[in-house]
Amino acid sequence: MSVEPFIKCSDMTRSLAFYSELLDFDVNLPPDPDPAAFMSKYAQLVRDGSIVHLSAHAGDGVYGSVVYIRVGNVDDVYTATVDRGLPIVDDDESPGIYMQLTDQTWGMREFAVRDPDGNKVKYGQLLSE
Repeated sequence: MSVEPFIKCSDMTRSLAFYSELLDFDVNLPPDPDPAAFMSKYAQLVRDGSIVHLSAHAGDGVYGSVVYIRVGNVDDVYTATVDRGLPIVDDDESPGIYMQLTDQTWGMREFAVRDPDGNKVKYGQLLSE
């Protein structure tokens, strides 16, 4: 089984820059005769074998969605994300890292980011790993 979330975005260019440059996803270009026109409303992103879809289409998702990504080394992912320039924010609206690395009582080590449309991407690793 493979689960592929759709993330709602209002500005594809801005969202592609956020997810590819700051969160290190690769853009998977569609086999479309005019990929630039197609990608004005939709993009497929890939990282470590997982796929995430960005969509500006009216019926695809809602703003404020949350995607949880389990990783093998959350500390490395956090450090790389900070090194790419994603800021640490302390408000409820700005894009950036809104939850720094935290050991949770439920046995996960996590951090979380917010994209320009208010969607959240949380990264986690079992503390026992």
